[in-house]
Formats: sequence, structure tokens, C-alpha cells
Amino acid sequence: MPSITVEPCTFALFGALGDLALRKLFPALYQLDGAGLLHEDTRIIALAREPGSEQQHLAFIAAELRRYVNDKELDEAVVERFLARLSYLHVDFLKADDYVALAEMAGSAQRVIAYFATPAAVYGAICENLSKVGLTENTRVVLEKPIGSDLESSRKVNDAVAQFFPENRTYRIDHYLGKETVQNLIALRFANSLFETQWNQNYISHVEITVAEKVGIEGRWGYFDKAGQLRDMIQNHLLQLLCLIAMDPPADLSADSIRDEKVKVLKALAPISPEGLTTQVVRGQYIAGHSEGKSVPGYLEEPNSNTQSDTETFVALRADIRNWRWAGVPFYLRTGKRMPQKLSQIVIHFKEPSHYIFAPEQRLQISNKLIIRLQPDEGISLRVMTKEQGLDKGMQLRSGPLQLNFSDTYRSARIPDAYERLLLEVMRGNQNLFVRKDEIEAAWNWCDQLIAGWKKSGDAPKPYAAGSWGPMSSIALITRDGRSWYGDI
Repeated sequence: MPSITVEPCTFALFGALGDLALRKLFPALYQLDGAGLLHEDTRIIALAREPGSEQQHLAFIAAELRRYVNDKELDEAVVERFLARLSYLHVDFLKADDYVALAEMAGSAQRVIAYFATPAAVYGAICENLSKVGLTENTRVVLEKPIGSDLESSRKVNDAVAQFFPENRTYRIDHYLGKETVQNLIALRFANSLFETQWNQNYISHVEITVAEKVGIEGRWGYFDKAGQLRDMIQNHLLQLLCLIAMDPPADLSADSIRDEKVKVLKALAPISPEGLTTQVVRGQYIAGHSEGKSVPGYLEEPNSNTQSDTETFVALRADIRNWRWAGVPFYLRTGKRMPQKLSQIVIHFKEPSHYIFAPEQRLQISNKLIIRLQPDEGISLRVMTKEQGLDKGMQLRSGPLQLNFSDTYRSARIPDAYERLLLEVMRGNQNLFVRKDEIEAAWNWCDQLIAGWKKSGDAPKPYAAGSWGPMSSIALITRDGRSWYGDI
């Protein structure tokens, strides 16, 4: 039996027939049910604007659940138990009268968790209507990203929510924070003196953070073309990873202690000058190319595309943190669509030993690297130097890994999806894995300068072939500093 105690709740999922809910949220709730982590009295209310019979919509949700849950993890007894928790409610999110039925179904005895899998533009209206039917005092709200498209719009959304829900009952999701390897960053850094004593500018040369996607737009043109890769990935996922890597030790593991340290990192990010936009930042847009042996269209050739769009599908940049710990240590961030592989990883490059005693031709090999893989194959690998085996090898060096592959090491344990962990923590009332309002604002404040700079310069994104690692200028960005992206082939 699970050792975690979770109180019963009414889980109200707004936007229940959307892609996020069907592909991620219902499967995550199903897995929690299968693990015995949903209280037997927990109920799930699917809310959406689509009219039709409840039976029809619940049958559709059930079919999608079986589609997105791995066949090996489908247990019909759990499926039936899970589906018995579900109800469907047709709601116009902007009409207060439609919320009366939700209030009646939720009652007053249970905690309500309101999950907004909807555009951020309606968050305020949903909160106001929840308030009108008395569903605020015992309710936690969960906000999906993106929250706004810049600092100003982000503040409007957050302020609209804050009129009805205080910060301690507001949960802003960044699903990367729920990944097992990201959680291990805290343990890796602060439970191992081997790393923490050398986690600064005296011992670390530079840091790479890469989040690469093989896919293109996948029918999300309407959303993505208004956002672009900077807003969609850098402002949230990559900056959150940077914060966890760069932050100072928190006073304790409480939510606010951790988030206080992350905010300090964001506020210490050096602004990128207009001149720096040409040397420190590269943005690109994929053109036709090949992926997995197949020809794929360019961004401007995708269905329903605007052929004049200058939205970026790739960003690489150098970020610098103005504090003692990281003075002079560049952080290279890179993310894009239509890359050669799906990859999310952090590479910590340690400095060479100050006194070198081996053969001169091997000097470039002398470098320890800590590689933290988020996907695929979550795990941690430390590359160390050892001597080649053999009587004829002398003191020839080789680089090899000391590694922890989660799927291999914990063969009996299933690695949970990020959303499973995040939903469970909302039910437990734990905000450690969620983003505070001032974090969002500090990240937008830094990103807004880049957006404004691009707009002012009028420079178009650099083209790169689908299936490549981005524009050639992204390689120049890091080689200019005498370095290269780790693992590119």
C-alpha cells in the first residue's frame, strides 16, 4: 500500500476534451488511481464547451484513455474504477450560470482542485465564476503555461487570478519540474559534497542546456506562430532548469525557500545588449529537410501557415549570471523543433586540472563532464578520465562514464510521468514543484528584452534544414568561445 496519504477531492478539469487533458491529464490521473494514490471518495468532473450527452463524451474520454495509456499498463479493473469516478459537464466558461451545476456536484465537504487546461485568457473569468457560486474557499487552482505572452500580459492574468485565489492556493505548472531527473538535481547537488563543493566558477568551465524536439508544429500553428520558441520553451522550461542548476542552497526544502533562490538567479541574469543580439543569441526557422528518413516540409509550408511569418522555431543563446558563484561561467541554452533527435539534457563541463602531466596530444581530452538526461532514458552520467587497458597502452587516457540510468537501475520501478507527480503534489497541497508569480515575472522581464531587440532590429530568423542542429551561426555562437555543443553529430 502507498505510504502517501491524499485527502479526497473533487477534481474539476476545465478543457477536458482538449489535447492536453486527453493525452496527459486523464492518463496521469488513471496511473495515480492504479497506484492507489487517489482517495476512494475522489471524483473527477470533466468540463468542456462541447454540447452532447454525458454518455457520449465519457465514452470518448474512455477510448482516448485506452489510446494513450501503454497497453502493458492498462488494467481493466482499474479502468472501470477510474471511469466510475468521472462525470461530464457542459460549461460555457464565460457564463456564471453554467457553474451552478458544478457547485452542486462539488458540494461543500470536499476540497476542489480546479485545473485550467484552457487558454490563459479565460483564467480570470473562470476564477470569477467559481467565486460567484461559492467555490473559492476550499479550492486550489492549477494554471497551465503559457501565462501571458510578455510581462504585461502575464501580470494581467496573474492579477485576475489573485483577486479570488491567494498565492498559497495557486499552482502554476511547468511540467519539466515534475520529471524524475529534474527532481534529482536537488539531491545530486545538495546531498553530495563531491559536487556541491565544486559547484561554482572555480571548478566549472561552462554549462549547456539543450531541449531538442524532432517534431514540427503538429497542427499547433495557430498557437505556436504567436508564441515562438523563446516564449514556448526558453521563458519557462529552460530558465527553470537553469535556476535549479545555478541556485544557491536553500535554507530548507520548503516551497518558498527553493523558489526564493530561483528568483535570485533570474534577477541576476545579465541583460543582453543590442550588440549582444548578434553575438550571444541566434534564432532560426526550419526549412524543408529530412526526419527519420522522410522528407518533411519547412515551417512556412506547414498546413494553414502564414508564408510571411518570421516566428522562430529555434533559439540558441549565451546567458551570464552576475553573482559570485557563476561570474565568468557562460550558460549556453539551445532549443528547437525539427532537430535530429528528441533530447533534453544538461551538461556541466568542469575545468581542466591546473597542472597537466600527460602527453600533450591528449590535453583536449582532459575534461570531466556531468551529463543529466531528462529525455530519452532519464539518467545521470559522469564522464571521467581513466587509463586505457593493455600492456602496450602506456599512460594513454580514455574518457568513460560512471552512470546511473534510471530505467536500468530501478528495473522493478516504473518511472512516473511528470504530470502524475505534479497532480499528486497539488492534491497533497505541496507547492515545491510549482512556479511562483515573481518567478514568472522575472523570467518574462529577461525574455522581453530579447523580443524587443528582435523587433527593433527587424532581422529575420536564420534558416536551417529540418533534421539538422539549427543554423550554422548557433555553432559559431559557442565556438567563438573556444567550445562546442556536446554530442552533436
